[in-house]
Amino acid sequence: MTDRRKVRQLLKIWFSLGAIIVIVGYGAFRAKNFAEGPRISILSPETGTSVGDSLVEIKGTAKNISFLTLNDAKIFTDESGMFDEKILLSYGYNIMTLKARDRFGREDVKTLELIYK
Repeated sequence: MTDRRKVRQLLKIWFSLGAIIVIVGYGAFRAKNFAEGPRISILSPETGTSVGDSLVEIKGTAKNISFLTLNDAKIFTDESGMFDEKILLSYGYNIMTLKARDRFGREDVKTLELIYK
């Protein structure tokens, strides 16, 4: 009977350790996004592009954010983090600034330079 108790005790220990490892692993996986901070990716148009129309559509993604601005005007993302914003360019060289901030105050800033001819 002592052998059965030892086996049961060992099984309890191994199952407990397995559960702890799974919980800690999942926590580390989910905490990765918090550790990375906000990220902005501009999909179109590419910086340095010459455009022939004054109305330009800026598309991109923003991850791990709580606040997103384009030239200090708040813009919004959909559920998957995609944003799509139209902006009027002035003739010549234009610089747009995208800023993302997370709830911990960390920022990511991207600049987009376009030439309107």
